[in-house]
Amino acid sequence: MQDKSTPEEFDVVIVGRGPVGATLANLLGLCGVRTLVLEREARTYHLPRAVHFDDECMRVFQTIGLADAILPHVILSPGMLFLDAEGRMLLDWSRPQTLTPMGWHLSYRFHQPDLEDVLIGGLSRWPHVTLRNRCDVFALDQDDHGVRVRYEDLSNGQLTEVRAGYVIGCDGARSLVRRFIGSGMDDLGFHERWLVIDVLLKRERNDLGDYSLQHCDPRRPATYVRGTGTRRRWEITVLPDEDSHEVAQPAKVWDLLSRWITPDDAEIERAAVYTFHSVIAQQWRNGRLLLAGDSAHQTPPFLGQGMCAGIRDAANLAWKLDAIVQGDAGSELLDTYQSERLPHVREFIELAIRLGGVINTKAIEAGLAAGEVRENAPVKLEVKKPLLGPRLAPRDQPLAGDLAPQFELRDGSRSDDRVGYDRVLFAANAAALASRPALAQAGLRILTGGDADAIGDWLHQHGIIAALVRPDRYVRGTARNEAELDQLIAAITPLTHVPSAA
Repeated sequence: MQDKSTPEEFDVVIVGRGPVGATLANLLGLCGVRTLVLEREARTYHLPRAVHFDDECMRVFQTIGLADAILPHVILSPGMLFLDAEGRMLLDWSRPQTLTPMGWHLSYRFHQPDLEDVLIGGLSRWPHVTLRNRCDVFALDQDDHGVRVRYEDLSNGQLTEVRAGYVIGCDGARSLVRRFIGSGMDDLGFHERWLVIDVLLKRERNDLGDYSLQHCDPRRPATYVRGTGTRRRWEITVLPDEDSHEVAQPAKVWDLLSRWITPDDAEIERAAVYTFHSVIAQQWRNGRLLLAGDSAHQTPPFLGQGMCAGIRDAANLAWKLDAIVQGDAGSELLDTYQSERLPHVREFIELAIRLGGVINTKAIEAGLAAGEVRENAPVKLEVKKPLLGPRLAPRDQPLAGDLAPQFELRDGSRSDDRVGYDRVLFAANAAALASRPALAQAGLRILTGGDADAIGDWLHQHGIIAALVRPDRYVRGTARNEAELDQLIAAITPLTHVPSAA
């Protein structure tokens, strides 16, 4: 029984139980890391917020064993069209309806409370992960050995403290953890008020369509998004002389929606004015305190990458925390977290700002530069995922810092399921590995061209014979020949084996 005079001890405390915090907790649960999640609210926030995630996020959800539970709650997105004031297409951002190299579709729409319920429910699978709701963290004091975390149980007013090896702030734009880190914010210059309106249709309105529509009307830019089920969303620019409270009143909301729907078509679920920001924390880590998700970065919503960036943070951070907790790496491994993730997230935010310029018709040329011009046709937008920033991945090797594909293996399984949240060496030829006993000592997962022809094809396409891939599916290093293969193997340090999710 816990001695009340001795604080409970955890390897990691996560502040915040939203999609990023819950995903991180599931990944740490998969690793066997003792984790406590502290959440101020009693239950999942019931109204829509984020509405889109991508194939890389779904791949993370697959890793934590929850993709099948999430699939019934999502729909596929055909993409986004940008229209001028007369309804003519400016820019075509259609999404392919085939599986990407990640093994999933490129764009999913969802209702955030549904997703959170699945992610939070998944935490019950891990006996060493504890979730405490109605707990308001108010103090973080770190020393050489850990962090003293003090919080109030809002259900009874009791003050409690626990000890943690590390504290991760997944506590949003007004992050308490960020204040304790003492980080300022780099401002990328985008701050605009938008009225966000979520409605539930009362009757079929198939004419609204499945595409997201960006109405690039200089008088009043607006966005339409098809949600799951009967959910539809409009985001409408608030003009400089308009009052945020008045513009969200029902009569004004219906006036703004009148070009698309009337009260006979739908009921308003929520209408609120939000200021979209573009900021990045200058310091994501101070000793044992770290940031992830909106506490570290905020983006305008035009790319649908806000939550996705936080899920990537979690996937990057969890395996590093695990390696440190298990004693397989020093705390300096965490120095790679911001250096890798910040340039990646900054590139997405800057593209979102450029697209915002198109929607607002203030910087249309800069926005169109993101696409490929075709003669006598709208600009076709192609968005490539950025590379990781520098640190672990050497830049002089092919594919370093890029995402590795997910392969279908000969037995019908998928490579991520075979590997789990672990490292894997993809090699063209199993025979080349047999004479290298260091591989066996490293306890490394190995998949070769014998497991799937596509593995050999991928390696050959990029002129390499092997690729070392991290648990977050990013390429750590590659080898173009036998000598480089020896160097790659020599650089492998033992890391804890992590099983795949049950």
